Amino acid sequence: MTALDIAADPQSAPRLPVRARDVLGSEWTKVRSVRSTYWILLIAAVTAIGGSTIIAAASTGRAGHSPFEPLEPVFIAWVEYPVLAVGILGVLAFTAEYSTGQIRTTFAAVPQRRAVLAAKAGAVGLLTLCFSELLAFISFFLSQAIVSNHGGLSLAHPGVAGAVLAAGFTLFAIAMVGVGLGAIIRHTAGAIAALPAVIYLPLVLLSLPAPWADRIGKFTVLIAASQVVSLHPKASLLSSDLSMLVLVAWPAVTLLIAALLITRRDA
Repeated sequence: MTALDIAADPQSAPRLPVRARDVLGSEWTKVRSVRSTYWILLIAAVTAIGGSTIIAAASTGRAGHSPFEPLEPVFIAWVEYPVLAVGILGVLAFTAEYSTGQIRTTFAAVPQRRAVLAAKAGAVGLLTLCFSELLAFISFFLSQAIVSNHGGLSLAHPGVAGAVLAAGFTLFAIAMVGVGLGAIIRHTAGAIAALPAVIYLPLVLLSLPAPWADRIGKFTVLIAASQVVSLHPKASLLSSDLSMLVLVAWPAVTLLIAALLITRRDA
């Protein structure tokens, strides 16, 4: 059915769930059909798993050291390359089409631009959430196997399963921030440059004198992430539940700004 047919007979237009499914399916096809997606996920997996196991192995070499956090080595390994990798994946979901001009075709096929934004976020989000949770559990089991003779923990330990799930959610949240930045900036180089600024630059606030470092730093992405994956959250920062809200707020605000701008600018 063509757009002209639908315009001539509005009653023949597919229902909203059908249209939503078709748009989401189209964006899912775009994500999985480009090589960059697989290279980015491979880089994230290698750096996350490799980094977490190396740090876990290094922790066992320190005399008298016993890991007290189930995800301490995992999270330390995740705060650089894996975070940036999934963020770039989110960025490219939009900027790749802007750089080639394909975005005009996308908006012509789906005039509701916010539906396109939602579909891209949904496709990237589904992929990164499943991938990140799988990566979190693999990294956890490998790192804990390494430190098993030095105080390793199992998933049955209170709070550990939730911490592992929260670690996976962290990468998902960063990917959603990437989607939002890609839609806002619309240029690959600019959005990729903005991504580490959003993630790491706020950590400069930690150099402020006490108590401002904790008062402001607790609202940054990485500090909030460290709280939600910790069995012993720092009392001077937000609780795990409130830190999760901070972690959700970053992609929510970014996508909200993108939704406001996407209908006000030319493709």
